[in-house]
Amino acid sequence: MSVTSTSPGPNLRVSLPSLQPSVKDFLTNEAGSAVYLLAATVLALVWVNSPFGGSYDALWHTSAGFHLGTWGIDLDLHHWVNDAAMAVFFAVVGLEISREATTGELRDKRTVAVPALGALGGLLVPVLIFLAFNAGTDAVHGWGVVMSTDTAFLVGVLALFGPKCPDQLRLFLLTLAIVDDIGAITVMSIFYTDQVDVAALAIAGAVVVGILMLRWLKVWQLAPYVAAGVALWFAVQASGVHATLAGVIIGLLVPARPPAQQTIDEVAGYGRKLMDEATAEREHLAELAARAAVPTSDRLQRLLHPWSAFVVVPLFGLANAGIGLHAEALQVAAQSRLAIGVAVALVLGNAIGITGAATLAIRLGLGDLPGRVRWGHLLGGAVLAGIGFTISLFIAELAFDDPEHLADAKIGILAGSLTAAILGSILLRWLGEKLPLCSPLSDAPPPLPPLPWRAPA
Repeated sequence: MSVTSTSPGPNLRVSLPSLQPSVKDFLTNEAGSAVYLLAATVLALVWVNSPFGGSYDALWHTSAGFHLGTWGIDLDLHHWVNDAAMAVFFAVVGLEISREATTGELRDKRTVAVPALGALGGLLVPVLIFLAFNAGTDAVHGWGVVMSTDTAFLVGVLALFGPKCPDQLRLFLLTLAIVDDIGAITVMSIFYTDQVDVAALAIAGAVVVGILMLRWLKVWQLAPYVAAGVALWFAVQASGVHATLAGVIIGLLVPARPPAQQTIDEVAGYGRKLMDEATAEREHLAELAARAAVPTSDRLQRLLHPWSAFVVVPLFGLANAGIGLHAEALQVAAQSRLAIGVAVALVLGNAIGITGAATLAIRLGLGDLPGRVRWGHLLGGAVLAGIGFTISLFIAELAFDDPEHLADAKIGILAGSLTAAILGSILLRWLGEKLPLCSPLSDAPPPLPPLPWRAPA
C-alpha cells in the first residue's frame, strides 16, 4: 500500500495551491514567530508615533468582560492580553520545561550543567549592573526587568546563520533560555505580587491538588486538564498573584511521560478493527487509542504552541511596545539612569555573566560543550541572550506604575535588545570560527586515510 497524500483522508476535488515545505517550516517554528513579533513591534511603534497615536491607548484601555449573575470579571484589553492570553504563552513554557526535564536534554546533568550555570550568571550579573546604576532611586524595584532572554527573537537570529551556527550552540542557548525562564517566572511570582487573597489562593491550591489527582489516576485526556487550567487561572487571578502563573503550573503538571508500550501497541489492534469494518464507533475508538499513545503534554503543546507563537506573542508585542519615541522622550531616556541601566545590563550583563559562568563550569569539569562550539560562538551567543524583549516588557509592566519610569524602562529594553541582536550577530559572524573549541572533541571520528583513495578490486 502506497501513501500519496501528506494528510489523511481523500483529496478534495478542488484544492488550493499549498505552500512550499521550506516556507511551511519557516512559518511554523520560532523563527517565524520572531518575524510576527518584530512586525507587531514595528506596527506598535509606528502607530504610537503617528498622528493617530491617541487611538492606541484608547484601544487597549477599552473595557471588556462577562457576568454570570452577580459574579463576573472586567478587564481592559491590555490586561486581557497580559493576564489571560499570556497565560497560554507561559503554559507553553511550562510544557517545554516539563518535556525537557522528563524526556529531553535536561535529564543529562552534564548537558544541562553548563547552560544552567550560564543562565544563573545571566540572571545575577545583569541585576547587579542594574542595581549599580539605580541604587538609591525609586526605580530600583525594576531589577527583574533585565533577567530575561526572549527565546523567539534569539532563535530567529540564530536561524539567519543556518549551518554556520553549530547545533550544540542552539541546544546550549535553548537550554539556557529554559532555565532563564524558570528564574524569571520565580522572580515574577514572588517579588512582583502586591496583595494576596488567602481564600482565593487556597482555592487555587485545591485546584492544583485536583490536577495532581488527575495525574495519579493516569487521566490522559486533554479536557480535564484544560478545564482545571481555566479554573486555576480564575482562582490565581482573584488571589492577587499574577494570573500567568496558572499557565506555568498547568504546563509543569500535565503528564509528560510516554505511555506504556502496551498502550502504544493497542493502536494497531483498533486500527485493524477499523480496516475490517469502517464504522463511526470503531473510528472513534481508533482515534482514542491513537491519542492515548501520545503523552498528554505533547498533545497540549501541539494545540497551544501555534496560538502562543503566532497570536499571543505578537499580540503582546502590539499591546506593550507602543512607546513614544519623540525627541523629548529620547532626550529624557538618554539621561535616565533607569533606561541606561536596563540597556547596559541586558547587553554587558549577559555577555559577562553567561560567558563567565559557562567558562567556569567547563573549567571545573562540571560539563562541556562538545561538537563545533568555539569560544567565539559562546561569546556571540551570550551577547544575543541580551535580547530580553517579551518577558522584560512583561515584568516592566508589573514593576512600574509611574508612566515616566515605564517609558524609560521600555526604551532601555528596546535599545538593549536591538544592540544585543546587532552586536551578537557581528560577534558570531566575525569570531565564530576563529577561536578555539570550548571543549575538546572526545568522540571525534578517526582521520581519513591519505589520498588517493581507490575502490577495492
